Amino acid sequence: MRRLEDEKILLAHGGGGIMMKELVSFLVDAVGGQEGALQDSAVFDAPGGRLAFTTDSFVVHPLFFPGGDIGHLAVCGTVNDLAVCGAVPKFISLAMIIEEGFPVTDLERIASSISAAAEEAGVTVVTGDTKVVDRGKADGIFINTAGIGVVPAGVSLSSDFAVEGDRIIVSGTIGDHGLAILSMREGIDFGSDLKSDAAPLSKLTVPLLENFAGIRAMRDATRGGLAAVLNEIAVDSNVCVRIEEGFIPVAEAVRNGCELMGYDPLNIANEGKLVAVVDPGEADAVLEAMRGMDLGRDAAIIGEAIAGPVGCVIMKTSFGGERVVDLPYGDLLPRIC
Repeated sequence: MRRLEDEKILLAHGGGGIMMKELVSFLVDAVGGQEGALQDSAVFDAPGGRLAFTTDSFVVHPLFFPGGDIGHLAVCGTVNDLAVCGAVPKFISLAMIIEEGFPVTDLERIASSISAAAEEAGVTVVTGDTKVVDRGKADGIFINTAGIGVVPAGVSLSSDFAVEGDRIIVSGTIGDHGLAILSMREGIDFGSDLKSDAAPLSKLTVPLLENFAGIRAMRDATRGGLAAVLNEIAVDSNVCVRIEEGFIPVAEAVRNGCELMGYDPLNIANEGKLVAVVDPGEADAVLEAMRGMDLGRDAAIIGEAIAGPVGCVIMKTSFGGERVVDLPYGDLLPRIC
């Protein structure tokens, strides 16, 4: 087995697949941490209740894309990491690394997006920092955020809570964000309706968790896409996840774009979609509730957890056969968030 310390860091190490897991394991060990089921946020006890804490960095290219920009994305990405851990997002920090020569008009546009996204998500930007670096050292602007949320009593979600029989629900069409970024980056028109799905998932998760006790886990399917999340759930919970291709919602523009580029929609990043693991007794009710909200109107039950083979994701294809859905090795589309 290759040792990470003998290599150089590649773009693929940030892509949500096997190489990123190797990098995370290396870093967790190097700083003396304890590696378990890696969730989107850390949840811990604090005086007066439980808190969730997360941090993230955003280096998306291009900075502006159909459906959003780096500022909107930074707020939504941070809020979503808190939301899928069961927290009600409350506060975020905002730090910017700005390249010398960056247009002030673009900075104003990004700041306006941050303000609008924070208001929509119900969070407050409470602290931050700015640094300016030499021309050519930051590719315009990079943004770092951290977020704090309050976890309601009785709410406990984790990717290692899935059990045999649980239903797998995806909250909407997959691959929208990744293909929107690719379309802008490469100048390819996949369809006039294609835009990023970046949105604050707390608008979906908070009411769901207030009304349903049978939700065992939620994850937002960002880097590595749906394939990465399903593999994480299968491995962490020691189950097999079995899905059906025909049940997975994919927008026509995304499907056409993936066929043109030779991509699998399951591997494409999302920024406003979650995967929920739900007790079978509540799955239909959770699905109906999702479909009654704007962010979940295209939600679908796409499969279930079964006994084995443990740690695998198996998909029944539209042709009637079956195939293994592997964890992506690297990243088809680097710098999508």
